[in-house]
Amino acid sequence: MRALVCRDFGPLDTLRVERVEPAPLAEGQLRIAVAACGINFPDVLLVQGLYQVKPPLPFFPGGEVSGTVQELGPGVSGFEIGQAVMATIYWGGLAEFATAPAAAVLPVPPGMNLHSAAVFQGGHTTVYHALVQRAALRRGETLLVLGAAGGVGMAAMQIGRALGARVIGAAGSARKVDALRVAGYGDVINYSDGNLREQLRSLAGPQGVDVILDPVGGDLFDQACRCVRSGSRVLVVGFASGRIPQYPANIALLKESALIGVNYQQFHAREPDLARRNFAELARLYADGLIAPHIDRVFSLTDAASALAAMADRSVIGKILVAVRP
Repeated sequence: MRALVCRDFGPLDTLRVERVEPAPLAEGQLRIAVAACGINFPDVLLVQGLYQVKPPLPFFPGGEVSGTVQELGPGVSGFEIGQAVMATIYWGGLAEFATAPAAAVLPVPPGMNLHSAAVFQGGHTTVYHALVQRAALRRGETLLVLGAAGGVGMAAMQIGRALGARVIGAAGSARKVDALRVAGYGDVINYSDGNLREQLRSLAGPQGVDVILDPVGGDLFDQACRCVRSGSRVLVVGFASGRIPQYPANIALLKESALIGVNYQQFHAREPDLARRNFAELARLYADGLIAPHIDRVFSLTDAASALAAMADRSVIGKILVAVRP
């Protein structure tokens, strides 16, 4: 099979498409003929050796795939050869065939194409868990989304609105703010134009926001967490800025504010039944037209390193994917 191979941690331009042998299936695994692979920021960090876990070398980046079941391993049931599926596998997706634990594989919902399926699961499942189980977001509350034009950010804008919250999106360029407005969001902030804190107060008022969803970290977190109201919840999803911020304990005390971590991988392993119910609700929201992934660009497998580079330079609006098979 063809795959994008990382042989040493380092720059993205060292990646090459090579012909390799698929790995044998272990107990509880199945093989997916990959149609498309969604690209996420952790893929970039994995290749550079900067992620909190390091895969054994060599490896194939790409952790979010869609395709059809090609082979069932020992002990796998509940799937059929040729069935359309999606999976979150953390790495191994930028290849013509991907190996996945059966527990990480879901049927593609009716009416969803394989390109949308390749970029749907990671961001939307994380955000739904964050807003529903971790923050208990209530109808009428105000939700601030940092990095609102990214894959996780757009998912949060969509799901927050579907849950009945007022959503405010913060993005880092005029192009990204325009994309959010085209998507129907009126309350948006371009934080490259000035102080996020001041702009947020002009939108939310001096009382601040109820919930912050932050996949960015860094200076944005520092400013945003000073604009929370009493009983607020700050959701830590990631650190795309590269800097892990510190939460001021005096804000937690004065505002009775909670800092809440979001780790979907741990949640899925700990509560698989609830994770499946979450996904069923997401599939319903998709069928009702309330949520859908925004695909910015599509790359071929031979140009997959360019897809990772586009993610690294933060030019992506929504999601990008690699079409492994035409």
